[in-house]
Formats: sequence, structure tokens, C-alpha cells
Amino acid sequence: QVQLEESGGGSVQAGGSLRLSCTASRQTYSHNCMGWFRQVPGKEREAVARIYTDGGPTYYADSVKGRFTISPDNAKNTIYLQMDNLKPEDTAIYYCAAAEYGGSWCTLTSFGHWGQGIQVTVSS
Repeated sequence: QVQLEESGGGSVQAGGSLRLSCTASRQTYSHNCMGWFRQVPGKEREAVARIYTDGGPTYYADSVKGRFTISPDNAKNTIYLQMDNLKPEDTAIYYCAAAEYGGSWCTLTSFGHWGQGIQVTVSS
């Protein structure tokens, strides 16, 4: 059974920081592709960041570049999303995602497993 356990959301004022965590099963983590997406009610889901968990490249949405950092902890089958200089427009439900299958690529179409989502609220 695939499980992605998210934690770390909450409320913060603009300019503040939060760190999201997502822990996967060993098998899911071994697919070498995990990421974070976010969604605001009434809007389409947006890709925020993704990473090759073996230490390969990372990718970010233009809206978060320079403010968010995705990183892996292979010993814990966990990825993190460090969010700094948060803005009110970052308010959303954030979803952890993992590739459905192992493979060589980590693209936006790779993701087939999803966490339940965690709320991040940034007030002005």
C-alpha cells in the first residue's frame, strides 16, 4: 500500500518560513521521483517542485524559485520543502507526490501517488 505522510503545514505571516515533510514507503521512495504540488480551491493544481531522490536535478515553478528548496533525506525516505519569504499567494493545500513507477525520468507526468494534502496559509 502506497502511503505518503505529509507534515509541517500551518499558518504564518508574510515573510515567514515553513518546512513541509513527506515520508514515503521504501518502495515508493525508490522510484527516484518525488515532488510537491499545490492547489487553491477553484483553480488547477500547480506543480511547485520536484526532485530525483538519488541526488539528481531539482525543478521549481518560476513563482517559487529562490524562495523554496526541495531536498531529500534518503535515510528516512523523506523529502522536504523549505519555504522561505512566504507570500499570501503561496496559500494553498500542498500535496506530496511520488512517481508511480521507477524509471529514468522525473517529469510532471511521472506522478501517480498522492498524499492527502496539507494546508499552508500565509497572511499579509
